[in-house]
Amino acid sequence: MIKKISFSLLVLALSTSCVSKKIYNDLENKYADLKKENRKLSDDLDALTKSKNQLDTDAAKLKAEYDKLKAEHDKLVADYNATDKSLKTLQASYNALEKDSNEALAANVNKNRELLAKLEAKEKSLAAEQERLNKLKADLEASSKRLSELEAYIAAKDANMKKLKETLMKSLKAFDGKGLTVHEKDGKVYVSMENKLLFQTGSWSVNAEGRTAVIEVGKVLAQNPDLSVLIEGHTDDAKITGSIGGGIENNWDLSTKRATAIVNILSENKGVNKQNLTAAGRGEYAPIMSNDTPEGKAKNRRIEIILTPKLDEISKMLNDL
Repeated sequence: MIKKISFSLLVLALSTSCVSKKIYNDLENKYADLKKENRKLSDDLDALTKSKNQLDTDAAKLKAEYDKLKAEHDKLVADYNATDKSLKTLQASYNALEKDSNEALAANVNKNRELLAKLEAKEKSLAAEQERLNKLKADLEASSKRLSELEAYIAAKDANMKKLKETLMKSLKAFDGKGLTVHEKDGKVYVSMENKLLFQTGSWSVNAEGRTAVIEVGKVLAQNPDLSVLIEGHTDDAKITGSIGGGIENNWDLSTKRATAIVNILSENKGVNKQNLTAAGRGEYAPIMSNDTPEGKAKNRRIEIILTPKLDEISKMLNDL
């Protein structure tokens, strides 16, 4: 009942305070921006997957057209050979008839001319088809080469992310069983730290052991300067009250301050590119377990460091296709 009354007073204070409303609106806008950025990254990944699938389809079409033109080419060659054989037969007849009569000779000459004209037309058609076939073959080889390069680049990215996960797991082995996990999902590496490793209740000050863990993560990031790093703060659904908050307005505020505290520690490593760091507060709105149990609440109170490879080079390769 006391918490409900405190919460009602807090809501009343927020509804009558311009400053609190502005902070709330700013946080709400930041949340909307982060949701847009998340959707954009997901859309980029979907677009890349669709582009690769389209390239596979186009390559298959080019191969089918190539096979069709080759079959037509082979038929033209066969027609050419048959016509050439007929011409030689007529030429033999012409030589024989030349001895018999001028009249027969004239008839064979006309037929010979007709066959020569047909043969010349066949040769031109065959040459045109051969040129088209050669161009199609060259286009197919070039497309296949670029597709292979793209697949190799994506495979290398995946291998690098797997290696990154293994490096992080090795560097953070000392924190096994202390609320720290490392896993890979959808081409990204996630370092998740429960609040029991990092913060006291209602605080955004990182304790000594948690600071050591974050410093170890920073060392790995310094060796991988081409990663985008998103630090998300998460809370359970317990409401912040005035007596507990100590200057914290709500779970949005607390989760943002905690994410920013992690960014500040990572920034102490001069090898970490600060332009790659983003701090985000998610409040209680991205739970990984139900908040109906103490265990679930403990799992939801966490910091997630999300490492994503930059997709600029892949986008450039797709544009070059």
